[in-house]
Amino acid sequence: MKKTVLIAILFVVAFLVMVVSTTFGGKRVRVEVCMEFNGGRDCRSAQAANREEALRTAVTNACAQLAGGVIQSSQCERTQPASVVWK
Repeated sequence: MKKTVLIAILFVVAFLVMVVSTTFGGKRVRVEVCMEFNGGRDCRSAQAANREEALRTAVTNACAQLAGGVIQSSQCERTQPASVVWK
């Protein structure tokens, strides 16, 4: 087997191990957030390694459905969530 093929195989295996360990390893936090903006309401769930990241992701996902454009998205993300449920 050629040296370059062996190196490529080792790289792919190392990459797959990293992806699997990152995806399934460690404790994850899950949250469901409901946002109200511009007369609309949307609820989204997210999970992450910590509470802050999970909350931020869920808020961003909900605001993406409610807002139209960058400015409205920023305004929506700065509003308080209508509800937050940690799971």
